Amino acid sequence: MTKLFFRSLLSILPLVLLQTSSQTQAQTIVESSVEARFQVDLHVPDAALKPFLPEGWSLNVAAQGPAKDANLRLIFTDRITINGPDGKPLGKGSDRVAYLAAPAKDAAGNNVQLIIGGITGEYTDAPGPFGLYLPASRQDVRRTTSTDSTGITIDSQDWIFEAKSGEHLEMHIKFEKGIGNRSNPTDVKFYSAKTPSYYQVSHQQQVLDILKNVTTNPKDRVKEFSLKTSGGSYAKLFDGTEKVLSWDNILWIDRTVSVP
Repeated sequence: MTKLFFRSLLSILPLVLLQTSSQTQAQTIVESSVEARFQVDLHVPDAALKPFLPEGWSLNVAAQGPAKDANLRLIFTDRITINGPDGKPLGKGSDRVAYLAAPAKDAAGNNVQLIIGGITGEYTDAPGPFGLYLPASRQDVRRTTSTDSTGITIDSQDWIFEAKSGEHLEMHIKFEKGIGNRSNPTDVKFYSAKTPSYYQVSHQQQVLDILKNVTTNPKDRVKEFSLKTSGGSYAKLFDGTEKVLSWDNILWIDRTVSVP
């Protein structure tokens, strides 16, 4: 019985190795990056968001946990370093972008992140890999750290992205800095709302510090906050009824991006 088992195992092992090799070779690395981010989880009108979804797709809104009720994420990103597969700087080697991602289910029912728009600070990167990024006619990004008289570290972040067509994404925040949680490496698929057959796989690890959340109610460390989102193709998404649900400071994210 034991000999028969090992013979069977040896007979299928080359096939398993071949399949594993084929799956590995099926992904082509296009870039790696180290980034600092600030993510705002939002609830916007479903009726305004659904036209952005490809046919057969649906929203995948969490019913519990820190992402409860969030149907849209606005992610401000300082792409500190961007490198190609050979390790050399890609393009100018850095970029700043604000993009919109919706948690969704594709036509097959898989949970994915759907990129529905964004504004990039580097005009040569527009429309970007997802075909949706607008070049910024104005960008202003400032991140500062200071210590008050009591020894508490205070971070301040200002992000402004504006496109000629009127889209405007702006956030100002001041908060007490905390200690973030480091995640295990994970693979996340990001799809294009414009070309739903196109996707990227981001193999990523990050340190996340949730400053405020309306569901899990951690200690509120937000001292000042304002968000201005409006204009152009985003006007219906941000009609004044949008609600902020989570304020997430991502101290760093290290990721490798690949495509099929």
